[in-house]
Amino acid sequence: MDAKVNTKPHDRLAATLSSEMQDVNALIRTRMASEHAPRIPEVTAHLVEAGGKRLRPMLTLAAARLCGYQGSDHVKLAATVEFIHTATLLHDDVVDESAQRRGRPTANLLWDNKSSVLVGDYLFARSFQLMVETNSLRVLDILANAAATIAEGEVLQMTAATDLKTDESVYLKVVRGKTAALFSAATEVGGVIAGAPEAQVKALFDYGDALGIAFQIADDLLDYQGDAKATGKNVGDDFRERKLTLPVIKAVTQATDEERAFWVRTIEKGKQVEGDLEQALALMEKYGTLAATRADAQAWAAKARAALDVLPSHEIRTMLSDLADYVVSRLN
Repeated sequence: MDAKVNTKPHDRLAATLSSEMQDVNALIRTRMASEHAPRIPEVTAHLVEAGGKRLRPMLTLAAARLCGYQGSDHVKLAATVEFIHTATLLHDDVVDESAQRRGRPTANLLWDNKSSVLVGDYLFARSFQLMVETNSLRVLDILANAAATIAEGEVLQMTAATDLKTDESVYLKVVRGKTAALFSAATEVGGVIAGAPEAQVKALFDYGDALGIAFQIADDLLDYQGDAKATGKNVGDDFRERKLTLPVIKAVTQATDEERAFWVRTIEKGKQVEGDLEQALALMEKYGTLAATRADAQAWAAKARAALDVLPSHEIRTMLSDLADYVVSRLN
């Protein structure tokens, strides 16, 4: 019993869904192959096999099983979700000029930007092939919309990230695009493929949406007060990269003229000097924005848990609820 309590919820989900996840991984390996361009599986394997949690495809499998699905199309949809996620990561690393992901050199660093972009395009194409094979126009609509929303969110972030006029509503649109859209699509299509009642399908969408938002807000907060060994990021990376995330947005909203000038210099203009991160943290502390951001993450996690209430009583429902708790427990 103690072992179960101490096991992380996504690890319990992985154990419960291990057989189906093996099928997903086998399908991913098969579909990322290319007869004519060996660089495609090389680049894809570098990222796909880098030891990620596979959380998004697990959410699709979990939603389908929770709704009593007995077929095999959920495996194709889970692979689709992972391909979309991997494609966006390949593109993101090029846009952000990243050198490291999951503790390893990025594909664009090991190969080049062209390879990363084109392999990402290939994975998007593969994902649409897999969607079509389920013969569900609704599933195709949900996942196509998610892919468009992700791209839209990334473009919005490019313009909003260093603009001090960015408020919490714009931040939420970015988060819904870059993170929550794929979480909610992953859970929603699991219910759709299972033929679940509309109330349950909506609940699964709401759960994924709120979970994704809580997940991203928590990540943004951990950038300022996380353990670098646990997060894989140095404290203040977002500040150094001039990313206007929720803790800073809350501080800018309450800033005096002098404080606003500091944020203009460091975020909008990118003219940072030694001691600026410490001053930024002091301003966030002054206005309690780190605590307020934590409260927001916890509120979204609570919305995710509440959404599950209309779904069948099942061990997976308990794991999904625990997962929402775990996303914000990292902040304690």
